[in-house]
Amino acid sequence: MAKKKDNTEADEIRHIVRIANTDLEGKKSVQYSLTGIKGINRRSARIISDVSGVDPKATIGYLEDDQIDAMKKTIDDIENILPVWMLNRRKDIMTGEDKHIVGTDVMLIKLEDLNTIKKTRSYKGVRHDRGHKVRGQRTRSTGRKGLSVGVKRKSR
Repeated sequence: MAKKKDNTEADEIRHIVRIANTDLEGKKSVQYSLTGIKGINRRSARIISDVSGVDPKATIGYLEDDQIDAMKKTIDDIENILPVWMLNRRKDIMTGEDKHIVGTDVMLIKLEDLNTIKKTRSYKGVRHDRGHKVRGQRTRSTGRKGLSVGVKRKSR
């Protein structure tokens, strides 16, 4: 049986920790619970915990408020912390800036990009609009939707 860390009975675990408008599970370690935020993977979660001065293997539910606030500030300033090659939105279409999108903004920007390529009627936009494969996959035998595919037998 694993030993509990040096937490007294007065230290209650927070079952839900809210960071970047996302509810994180309090029983997980900092490194893996931060991956619950859209736009943050394991490597960037490790960088966030190191920069904010939090042990990446500590349970996030037992952290103090100032440590969680330090992680929130780090996530807000993540564009300046991560190297340029690690950002998830380099050379933005509208502004040309390098950004790192985190949280619910990931979905909103993805939908905005899809609507943009649909409006410009690019090849990818037309394929998205019609519900076909977009990235050059074969469509002869896969990607069929709707009616069942097969040979019908002659009824006797």
